[in-house]
Amino acid sequence: MSSANLELVRSIYEAWEQDDYSSVEWADPAIEFEMADGPDPGIWTGLDGMARGWRTFRSTWEHFSPAATEFRELDDEHVLVLVQFAGRAKTSGLDLAQVGTQQANLIQIRKGKVTRVVLYWDRRRAYADLGLTEESGTP
Repeated sequence: MSSANLELVRSIYEAWEQDDYSSVEWADPAIEFEMADGPDPGIWTGLDGMARGWRTFRSTWEHFSPAATEFRELDDEHVLVLVQFAGRAKTSGLDLAQVGTQQANLIQIRKGKVTRVVLYWDRRRAYADLGLTEESGTP
């Protein structure tokens, strides 16, 4: 497995946790960005598409932030990131910290660039889609 992939993903999340989404140097120009479930499911392609999807999602939240709790290198191309989102919904006032949700993100990397990001609001769905067991997080 490539520790370079793991370090790349860690660096992306370090920036995101600081509310810094300015860099896309890590992204392949034809990146696929997917919200697999949750309030705004959809798939966007390319750097502009990813930015559009992310802006749409973020526009519904106040003080939104992801916190990576674990990084799991699944194979030479995939890193699973276990995440907890924090933020308050602008319309309903729902506070994600109080709900205690647990999310997962699947990051696919080829030739040093992220080619696909899949955000899962329901960590159990991510495990199921990936054929992983929740207990071990492995196939």
